[in-house]
Amino acid sequence: MPAKHRPPVITGLGVTAPTGLDVGAHWAAVLDGKSGIERITRFDPTPYPVRHAGQVDGFSAAESVPSRVVSETDHWTHLALAAAKAALADAGADATALPEYEMAVVTASSSGGTEFGQHEMEALYQHAPSWVGAYQSIAWFYAATTGQLSIRHKMRGPCGVLCGEQAGGLDVIGQARRLTRRGARLVLTGGTDASLCPYGLSAQLTTGRLSTVTDPARAYLPFDRSAAGYLPGEGGAILVLESEAGATERGARKRYGTVLGYAAGFDPAPGSDRPPTLRRTMETALADAGLAPGDIDAVFADGAGTPTEDLAEARAISAVFGPKAVPVTVPKVLTGRLYGGGAPLDVVSALLALRDGVVPHTAGIEQLAPGCDIDLVTGEPRPAPLRRVLVLARGHGGFNSALVLGR
Repeated sequence: MPAKHRPPVITGLGVTAPTGLDVGAHWAAVLDGKSGIERITRFDPTPYPVRHAGQVDGFSAAESVPSRVVSETDHWTHLALAAAKAALADAGADATALPEYEMAVVTASSSGGTEFGQHEMEALYQHAPSWVGAYQSIAWFYAATTGQLSIRHKMRGPCGVLCGEQAGGLDVIGQARRLTRRGARLVLTGGTDASLCPYGLSAQLTTGRLSTVTDPARAYLPFDRSAAGYLPGEGGAILVLESEAGATERGARKRYGTVLGYAAGFDPAPGSDRPPTLRRTMETALADAGLAPGDIDAVFADGAGTPTEDLAEARAISAVFGPKAVPVTVPKVLTGRLYGGGAPLDVVSALLALRDGVVPHTAGIEQLAPGCDIDLVTGEPRPAPLRRVLVLARGHGGFNSALVLGR
């Protein structure tokens, strides 16, 4: 296989999530089924029908982000800067020792700098245009995180941002793989989101998919008979992805896994006579990896939490792998859906599952919904000799993506 087509390797992980501020804390929470969902404290949620979410507790931007950058950017960017710093340290990668134009950044974003934008709009409506800060023009922008990471680490290769809601978190890893094939040796990729503010929550409520169940332990139950929507969250993960040659040349000390295959699809409009594309997306990702369904040892499902979408995903998984033929898990029940940060965090969990030979369980599930003929891992983690796993993600509006990871 030509060197440029060898699967890239993931050498560093950084996490800022409701389940923990580092990889170890997150993984311990996942295996223990310890939820990071709680009553919203970033603002008073009393007037809203959704009052619980996955919050990143204990995070201090001042500890990992320069003070000037803190004031110029949104909380969502702060979370990504901290995660990227941790990921580079985990990879043992010294960005100053690598060619600037052979390093790149590509991140996912769904909401952009929502909270920053809300505060600036409040200043406008309550006072006057002169009260609006100049950084409003960039802090809300979807590419702000990519730009800040590129500037901070002097990564001047191809940089970009993808906006595909939850699916975008896998799309950026697929794009990072393309960049390594075109000459990039190291790419910072993944994403975070942070839309837990009145403006952000109000926008999310318009989808009609958020759960209004008052018991946080029963509010987000994908594939369960009681599924009634999902809870939102903030945070995500940043990963260091390197070409095989680049990782070998610098003597990378860790290799969590390889990116074997990727595909993306887009569902037809509601009412169309064409079927959803998730099944085809999975099959295309497997073909891209040169694998058959039987080569996959576990599926990290999207788990929308709404009955219709859960059933559609379960049917797609069963159509590809067979009924109850492969273990399925949805660890994001512990964080809520993190939008642009959700799929990268699932990728972190999947890589750690490959490393430790265990499929984490989906906490809180009591009874599968009718028609969901899948082997959903519940109750406790399931030991298994994992070699390859499939990660799925879907985004509001029809986006869907699939990523195949190998040991």
